[in-house]
Amino acid sequence: MSDLKMKEAALIYLDRSGGLQKFIDHCKYYNDSKQSYAVYRFNILINPSDVVELDAELGNHILHHPLKAAQVFQSVCFIAVKTLSLIGQLQTETQINIVLKLTHLPPLPSYSLNFCEFPLDYTSQRFYMIQGIVIAMTTVTKYTQGARFLCSDEACPLSKGFQYIRVHVPGATESATIRNDFVCNLCSSSLQEDRKFRVLGDKQIVEIITAKALHAFQGYSNNQPFRFQSLTIFLRDELVNKMNIGDEYKIIGIPTCVKTLQTSVCIEANSITFCNPKVPSGISDNFRCLLSLTSSSCWKFTAILANIFASHIIPPGTYNFLKLCLLMSLVQTRDCNKELEDCLDILIITSDTLLVDRLLNYSVNLVPRGIRHPVSTEIFPTLSRNNYGTGAVSIQAGSALLAKGGICFIGDLASYKKDKLEQLQSVMESRSITVYIPGKKFGDDVDQQTTFPIQCSFWSFVDMDSSSRKNIQKTNTLIGQMDCSLIPANLVEAFGLLINCNESSPCHSFLPTVQHTLKKAIDPEGLLYLASKQFTTEDFEKLLAFAKNLNVEFSLEAERMIHGYYLASRRIRTDSICGSKLSASALKYLVSLSEAHARLNLRTKVLKEDVVIAALLFETSLTLKYGTTVFCVAPNAVFPFELYNEEYLEQRDIYLTHCQQQLLQFIATYGPGTAIFTNDE
Repeated sequence: MSDLKMKEAALIYLDRSGGLQKFIDHCKYYNDSKQSYAVYRFNILINPSDVVELDAELGNHILHHPLKAAQVFQSVCFIAVKTLSLIGQLQTETQINIVLKLTHLPPLPSYSLNFCEFPLDYTSQRFYMIQGIVIAMTTVTKYTQGARFLCSDEACPLSKGFQYIRVHVPGATESATIRNDFVCNLCSSSLQEDRKFRVLGDKQIVEIITAKALHAFQGYSNNQPFRFQSLTIFLRDELVNKMNIGDEYKIIGIPTCVKTLQTSVCIEANSITFCNPKVPSGISDNFRCLLSLTSSSCWKFTAILANIFASHIIPPGTYNFLKLCLLMSLVQTRDCNKELEDCLDILIITSDTLLVDRLLNYSVNLVPRGIRHPVSTEIFPTLSRNNYGTGAVSIQAGSALLAKGGICFIGDLASYKKDKLEQLQSVMESRSITVYIPGKKFGDDVDQQTTFPIQCSFWSFVDMDSSSRKNIQKTNTLIGQMDCSLIPANLVEAFGLLINCNESSPCHSFLPTVQHTLKKAIDPEGLLYLASKQFTTEDFEKLLAFAKNLNVEFSLEAERMIHGYYLASRRIRTDSICGSKLSASALKYLVSLSEAHARLNLRTKVLKEDVVIAALLFETSLTLKYGTTVFCVAPNAVFPFELYNEEYLEQRDIYLTHCQQQLLQFIATYGPGTAIFTNDE
């Protein structure tokens, strides 16, 4: 009676949810097909909440005994087929393969599988929800969905028909579906597969890690040792190729096996959903107050941000130029459901690698996908053999794909070999990487290739005082040009911003840094400055998270100014031999810099003041790459004064206003065809 009641509830649910009509339409497809089938596969969408309201026992079966629940729906569907004469070729109930697809699970702790916590229940064969980031993925291979077996004794009644049907169930291996040791229940003769009725499906294996495991790639562990283990997910049929490396997903599935710590735990996926990150509602009260106090200027707020940023690492006022660029790069990061088109790559030339390394390492941890590339691993995807004996090749993510939508800090460029630098240059120019899969090496007949978009910004630095650099000195540098002979010129050009940070540069304050280092050595956890207490790391995290989700648009005058500067700068840096030194990507960087400064000001419209900062930053970088031009920009143009009080901020605004007039004059002189208007016009 209990089974009959559940079957009745299942039929009512199918009718109310529209699943019955979809089932009938699918049956019509099978019936109209001229092909003979041993197994008829149907996906049925299940909303557990609706089922529980209709019949608690059936809902309990779906959530905690999914294989038994599938048998209930199998029986209902078979009766429907026979009653309504939907499929003429169907003979037995076992030919119907029902796959229940759940829309969600109850938001209760017992339905979440957190593989950071122990103990875990892997033996109940019920649905769990797990969330993780894809770090590896195999190519698609085939598996056996279902097969028909016949008794080998021709005199046996079961040597014909569809009495012996084997179908794949969650957790089953290929050998559980196809074997040669099955025997007939009637005469005990061996069973033989009728190969022409074998049904094949697609299979793919992915590996995921919990988002907490990214701490291992962010250069810190809170001074506590930890380990993490990947989880293996089996995707089948319609779920194949629905996941991308580097993205985060919620997966509903059934644990299929428990293995030792040397192997992976497996989940048979039932449904997958892309994870949309939470958008913060606002910023801290201290930053809100600061924004209000500086609202009269388009430049003061970001200047103060750069001045006080990372005061745990370096004293306020040190490396303000670099810190502003880092903040602008961070605010241009994106959540993984949005394409990152406006990257801000940064290359730093420095003699103080220890301090710069600490600053960059601190900064990448402020965004969810800030990855510090471990030297022992690969930046870009690599190939390996799959450990599950499927014959598929596994594509491992690499740091760049893990940093999707964020920052990939790759350390000292001088530590990489020539081939790696060439690969990096190619990727930065095309913003994609193609992985070639040789067929012969991995047991396939044909070669394959897969292309992945690279959606992250790259940070790196070069040590000016490295021993290899001292042996290679470039003597014919132009005025203002930086000697970057240690790194290939094309790679230097691929970085949007080239920044000079050394003891003789205007952005370096030597004495405060020494005092800061000594105080930190005495009290590592101490907050040395008032700014560190008023504006914490968490405050900056909230600020960046809020600012990067702002949708900005260009004002007309800002758009004209940016195009005018680009055309003028391209014109004066063009010669008859080498052509233009500015590529088309230069315009993208200018747009990205302008947007970043507007976002950092928490504005949704890009103004001409944002373009001024973008032009000064970009022109400083161009001067370091190619030398100075008629639009001569001082190395400390963005921060001409040390920011001690309101008076110095006012002086900086006056200076930047003068720079704005110079920029307009430069565009009017060298940018033919552009229309730049003054305020009066």
